[in-house]
Formats: sequence, structure tokens, C-alpha cells
Amino acid sequence: MKNAIWISYDLGVRGDYEGLYAWLDEHEARECGDSLAFLSYEYTGSLVSALSKDLKESIEVTKQTRIYLIYRERGTKKMKGSFVLGGRKAAPWSGHAGRVVQPDVDES
Repeated sequence: MKNAIWISYDLGVRGDYEGLYAWLDEHEARECGDSLAFLSYEYTGSLVSALSKDLKESIEVTKQTRIYLIYRERGTKKMKGSFVLGGRKAAPWSGHAGRVVQPDVDES
């Protein structure tokens, strides 16, 4: 299968940006601003699992590595988002509105 996806990445100060940039170049990704790329990704099975496995084989993953996937789910046609590596951390704006909601999977 093939899916159009966006990935947002934060590898930390000493992250393997060379490895990630090589992976993005191999997949003919397009730059979409700081730390955001768009590409057409070919995979088998689960998109999230396949992308996670592919990235783990292509870049050095550390505790600071965070890669977030944004895609349209085939079955429901809903936009979804999920971390494929790493996880959510507190946002700099947390607490400024007086409430905090942090879902595990984003969709609309």
C-alpha cells in the first residue's frame, strides 16, 4: 500500500539528522517548514508499525528521538496522528489556558 504522510521530527541536539535526512531523501520527501516533511510512503501491514520499523533501521534512536506521523486512515478517511518513535512531552503553553488535555492518538 501507499499513503501520503507528514512526519514531524525532533531528534534532540545530538540526534542522527544525517541518517534521517538520508531516509527522507530516499523517499523523495518534500520540506514543509522546520522539522516537517511530506512524502508518499509504501508499506505492508500497519502503517504505524511499518514506518516505526523502517525508521529504527535507518536512524540511531535515542531517548530524545521523537517522530510524529500525520496521515489519513484508509478505512475511516479520518485524519490521524500518532508518535511512531518517542512520545509527547509537556508543551510550552501547558497551563496557560487553565486546562490540560493530552490524548494518546489525535484524530478528527
